[in-house]
Amino acid sequence: MPKVALTTADETIRIMSQREIEQNLNEANLRWFQRKIRAWGKEHLRDFPWRQTKDPYTIFVAEFLLQQTDAPRVVPVYQQLLKEYPTLSTLAEASVTEIADIMKPLGLHYRALRLHQAACLMIENPVYERKIPDNETELLQLSGVGKYMARSICANAFGQTTAVLDTNISRILQRFFGLKSRIKRARDDHFFWELAQRVAPSTNVGFWNLALIDFGAAVCIFREPHCDKCPLRKRCKYYEMR
Repeated sequence: MPKVALTTADETIRIMSQREIEQNLNEANLRWFQRKIRAWGKEHLRDFPWRQTKDPYTIFVAEFLLQQTDAPRVVPVYQQLLKEYPTLSTLAEASVTEIADIMKPLGLHYRALRLHQAACLMIENPVYERKIPDNETELLQLSGVGKYMARSICANAFGQTTAVLDTNISRILQRFFGLKSRIKRARDDHFFWELAQRVAPSTNVGFWNLALIDFGAAVCIFREPHCDKCPLRKRCKYYEMR
């Protein structure tokens, strides 16, 4: 499919052939991409309390609160929720009303119910042994837990090499490699989940995920990305099309 000159570089990104994809995903380009993102992350990664721990329960709570919510807004709610319910068992023993009252500033009332249901299942079902599971399959059985959240917990709490994909990350991948999703939302595209895993380094993937998320929030933003200060611009397909 030929490129069509439209109004923005995002619109000129196209669906590529398998051969073109493999050319853009050569080993040298992947390593260069990894090196640049990791270096940026070491200098610019944002500091949030849930990023300073490996405790599965506190990371689980944070991931629930972060759904569809800006991270800075989550901080006071996260801190209050953990103060009131410091363990999985205390959270399960609480009422949904109590949890929802703490989470009210964040909106999305249904999250309180799902968080409580998930906590209760882990306490009551012997499969979970009264703790946060350390694998994607069991995490996905919990109310309110999707693929992104499950893989983020595996990476951040258990040090597993599970890459994640969200709107920010899918935008970076599409722009840098000059790819376009075959469906409307790239974060729901199986190909881009596989790509996210392929471009991730073999170690410290939890840090890698966070670096990509923050890079997409600070530099490779949706409207008017800051290409002038982007460390990827030398090889970025989006930058070439501007």
